[in-house]
Amino acid sequence: MRRWAGLAALPLLAGGVATADPLEDFGTAMKYGLPLAAAVCAADQSRLEDFAVRGLLQAALVLALKSGLEDAPVARRPSGEGRGFPSGHSAAAAFGAADLAGKCFEDEAAAGAAAYGAAGLTAYSRVHAGQHTPAQAMAGALIGFSFGAASFGIGTEGASFSVGLTF
Repeated sequence: MRRWAGLAALPLLAGGVATADPLEDFGTAMKYGLPLAAAVCAADQSRLEDFAVRGLLQAALVLALKSGLEDAPVARRPSGEGRGFPSGHSAAAAFGAADLAGKCFEDEAAAGAAAYGAAGLTAYSRVHAGQHTPAQAMAGALIGFSFGAASFGIGTEGASFSVGLTF
């Protein structure tokens, strides 16, 4: 699937308002860019409905946890504010990376590793920026990874779970 290797650069185009911290800018770009690249691939592979359902469920779970645990100790950000559990940036980036690696880059281990690396840097950027604790960033990444690697089988032959990175 060499034609998908170019999608790895797409997240760099999704950057938002620049801040003083390039790592934080990178994390914000990956929050949007990795899922966007995965959506383009899903549309091309005629699995956009399954992708959209998984993406919406992932986002709903993150928002439900943020709201439900609003002021619980686990949700307290390093600044002392609430609604920090789990990291939404980490969840979105890991969702996109897992979908790309498992479904779009299955024959391109280096591209899958790059997607996972970008998601990992996104999680780190949230800790580095003081927005989340490492546990909050990891929880978000695990939620996103789980939904991204899954396939509910909507419009296909069956459900599956694929993380990619076959060597």
